[in-house]
Amino acid sequence: MESSRGTTRRHLSTSPFKQRVPSTPKTFEVGDRVSHDKEGVGRITAVEGAEAVVVEFGDGRLLRVPAPFQKLHVL
Repeated sequence: MESSRGTTRRHLSTSPFKQRVPSTPKTFEVGDRVSHDKEGVGRITAVEGAEAVVVEFGDGRLLRVPAPFQKLHVL
């Protein structure tokens, strides 16, 4: 469960729980095939740095997906 505070809690060495490993940010390239949890399968048509990507789906729809790309997965 994520902390609602703006800071992260520090891991105590005596804790019986494993330390949470920070995830690496997802990176996408133009032409990558992706799956969107709600919209389905598509292809990356534009990358706007680390802020967003534009995905084209099979019926020609374009969708701009902002970071952190929680609903977007590379196929």
